[in-house]
Amino acid sequence: MKPLHAAVAALLLLTACKREAPHEEQAHGHDEPPAQAGAHHDDHGEPHVRIAAEMLRDLRITTAPVGVRPGGENVTVLGELTFSEDAYAEVASPIAARVSAVFVTTGQVVKQGEKLADLRSPELGKARAALQAAQAQAQAARQAAERKRTLADERIIASKDVQAAEAEAAAAEASVAAARAELVALGVSEEALRGGNVPPGFALRAPLSGTVVERTARMGQMADPNLPLFCIGDVSSLWLVVHAFERDAVRIQRGTQARITFAAFPGQEFMAKVGHVGQRVDATSRTIPVRLELDNADGQLRPGMSASAYIPLGDPGAPITVVPAAALQRLEGGWVAFLPTDTRGVFERREVGRGRTLGGDVEVLTGLKPGEQVVVEGAFLLKAEAEKLSGGGSDGHAH
Repeated sequence: MKPLHAAVAALLLLTACKREAPHEEQAHGHDEPPAQAGAHHDDHGEPHVRIAAEMLRDLRITTAPVGVRPGGENVTVLGELTFSEDAYAEVASPIAARVSAVFVTTGQVVKQGEKLADLRSPELGKARAALQAAQAQAQAARQAAERKRTLADERIIASKDVQAAEAEAAAAEASVAAARAELVALGVSEEALRGGNVPPGFALRAPLSGTVVERTARMGQMADPNLPLFCIGDVSSLWLVVHAFERDAVRIQRGTQARITFAAFPGQEFMAKVGHVGQRVDATSRTIPVRLELDNADGQLRPGMSASAYIPLGDPGAPITVVPAAALQRLEGGWVAFLPTDTRGVFERREVGRGRTLGGDVEVLTGLKPGEQVVVEGAFLLKAEAEKLSGGGSDGHAH
């Protein structure tokens, strides 16, 4: 009986081991963190997105730093760049004249007083003749006054006759001054007038230093005094004129720093200072013009460009973190940003907390730090690639 009992016990032990084996394998499967943990994380998206080199060449990817701005209330307004009122001039011929020579062209930088063009006109000859006639009359009047003064000293004539002669001499001198001024207005230099050598033509000169932004003058052209031959502007400092609703304009303070973005430069941001807030409300639009002053020393900006301005209202609040709106992409119920890594073609995908929309920017509550670089243009394509990776990894986890 003892051998039989021993055989039965051995058989029961072997059966128990076979029953436990699947449970051990299953337990072992749950303890495989390397493969299964990464795959589980894929349910929420890959932490990195890799773009093949051949695809990367076809993508246009731009980045921008995570920024910081005052957190107070802001207003977003649209406007157009223009020249400063004191840094723009339209140069026209003072009289009808024919262009005989042109010395500058569009885009050329000129100094104040530099010659732009030579013109000839019959009016110049008339002005020159008027000067000569006035000079002759003045000389005769001076000589007459001198003679009468001598006769008065000899008591031959009354003193009132001397006074009348001196008045005539003074009037003649005034006529000379007026004739000289007319020639100077026509471009004749003071040096030429002093030398008595008035040229047959006159010169148009730059009234200020700047860039020739427009030229209509052509050789042989008949210049109309009502139409400018040259437009000169100083582009080193420009104005952005915007129109804010009266409820916002009254809270804009002079000297406030505003942020400017241009459609021509996506992802770039410029700073401007509020130089003036208008004093009159437009009756139709109920807006007030606001002048913003921008430094343009590098000449990147051009008058006529459209822009969006983000102007703080009242006192600034606590600073907030912002990124361009295109940098944040909605993915799997949340918001993500893509950050370039040291490895070419590999981008970190980071979940962020999105706050308010502030014009072309978006407030970031969590996930990003100021100064970090985020992808702006191309972020949507990276999102599409991340969705492909996420979709491919989810099949293995459907239970």
